[in-house]
Amino acid sequence: MPESGGLESVEASQRPDSQVRVFAVPPRDNAGPLSIVDGFLEALTSDDPSYAMARKYLTPKAAKSWKPGRQTVVLVDGPTPGASGRPNAGDEGQTFSLTGQQVAKVDQRQAYEPDQKPYDETLHLSQVDTAKGKQWRIDNPPDGVVLGESDFQRIYQSVNKYYYAVDPASEESPQKRLVADPVFVRQWTDPLTETVKELLDGPTRWLNPVVITAFPTGTKLKDGVKSLAPDDANKLTVPLNRAADQVSQGRCKEMAAQMLFSLRDLSSSSVGEVELKRADGGLLCALTEPQADALVAPRMSGRMDDMYFLDGKERLVRMPGKGSSTKAPEQVPGPLGEGTQRLSAVAVSRDQERAAGVSNDGRALYVASMVTSASLGDALVRSRADHEKDRLTTPSWDGRGDLWVADRDPAKKRLLMFGQGQADQLHEVRVSRLDDEARIEAVKMSADGARIALLVTEKGKTKLRIGRVERHPDGDGGIEVSVDQLRPAAPEMDEVTAVSWAGGSRLVVVGREPDGLQQMRYVQSDGSAPTGQALPGLTRVSEIAASENDGLPLLAHSDDGVVRLPAGAAWQSVLKEGTAPVYPG
Repeated sequence: MPESGGLESVEASQRPDSQVRVFAVPPRDNAGPLSIVDGFLEALTSDDPSYAMARKYLTPKAAKSWKPGRQTVVLVDGPTPGASGRPNAGDEGQTFSLTGQQVAKVDQRQAYEPDQKPYDETLHLSQVDTAKGKQWRIDNPPDGVVLGESDFQRIYQSVNKYYYAVDPASEESPQKRLVADPVFVRQWTDPLTETVKELLDGPTRWLNPVVITAFPTGTKLKDGVKSLAPDDANKLTVPLNRAADQVSQGRCKEMAAQMLFSLRDLSSSSVGEVELKRADGGLLCALTEPQADALVAPRMSGRMDDMYFLDGKERLVRMPGKGSSTKAPEQVPGPLGEGTQRLSAVAVSRDQERAAGVSNDGRALYVASMVTSASLGDALVRSRADHEKDRLTTPSWDGRGDLWVADRDPAKKRLLMFGQGQADQLHEVRVSRLDDEARIEAVKMSADGARIALLVTEKGKTKLRIGRVERHPDGDGGIEVSVDQLRPAAPEMDEVTAVSWAGGSRLVVVGREPDGLQQMRYVQSDGSAPTGQALPGLTRVSEIAASENDGLPLLAHSDDGVVRLPAGAAWQSVLKEGTAPVYPG
């Protein structure tokens, strides 16, 4: 600070808010029908949680019956109103059409679903008596809310709720696997409380068959609790109703872990501890973030920041992470690193004890330990296709230790799962909603083992599909495995080249839009696109790899060999002659 000199006035300028809030206005007196329709549509884009102002544009009867939470329809540019022909005989009202191009809808459980089709609905207005005379009002509003994509992105934010995977292996283990269930909550209407309520309501319909919740049926916030907020020590106290009064300490901690993980992804949340209370105010349990981390199964084990790829001699090599002094690729112990079998694709198990490799001709799949003197052994499976492009895809490990691969043989296309990577635990996986002419080009399993990302070629285009992995007893002591309810992700891309999971519900994809250039972007497993996460371009990317830890760099195989993208930096070369970059998984 200066010790001498005169005083000078400084003009203070308030830092602008990065978010824009929209406040609706009531209808003007004696407004015409079109003005009422425009005002109503504008009110739908406001940050009013109860849509109280939007209801003022409705007749009293319609205002009571209208349910804005029933669904949210998202259009490219918002609805366009227009006059809809002549009224019927005896009808003194006015009818308007609402048109646009629909891209998605959000159901009453706040689950997002891509749904591209033309939107064409009608609104009817009639005149009602008010204190200021007859006024035009809408008597049949749209089903739910309809708004444009830019307004949707401004008003809503995506958050992950977490539930436990239905998995016999996890039931025998003290650690359970969490599965992310993305939903959308309104940013300006207490997103923390809304996230807790959505968690208590249970999983979305799509994910429900493969997950369970630790919260007893009927668990809600205690009556009268309208808002939740952490205290100065970042502890969140959550009073529950009587449905949760009798849970054990172990189950209560599982409940608290679900809540902590669900709030962790919320940008406005700084919760470090959750305290669950009974309806009478007594303590059920408390759990801190470190305790929650110890309770659930890690998505990876060992050195999470090690990167793997194939060198110029088609051998498996590893680039050690930050904790190592070695900055050059090093040979991986075991037959796949020693070059016993030349490889074209590879996958490293999440415990980093084994690796699966596809032979350089794409015909055979091997699994070997990554220890010195380990033997290669026989192939788990061999493809009989004549051409290399029709043989085995890159394999993928899930968090249960199961190995997945697709055989693209035109004579016998199939998706295969090897339990614990063992040849004697082969399952041919049924895939629903897949046309007989469609072919799986790539397989990427999520860490939780409950979801699978598939690149599927159908009618000459390769698209990204996300499926739900179901496991059921087969009656003979084994299990049947199926992939159900395939749904689109990155629907705007005509040709998807590569994909990798990049978090609980996020993926990174490489592809191109119709008549566009190749691009790289993040997408959510529900098909929505995160905002503000642009990726720098790269020339002719054929493979992409991301870690479950979003602090680790992206890996890619392009014209420049194997490259990586550290946070806040540009693409960097790793190995010019390298191919098939992967993280464990």
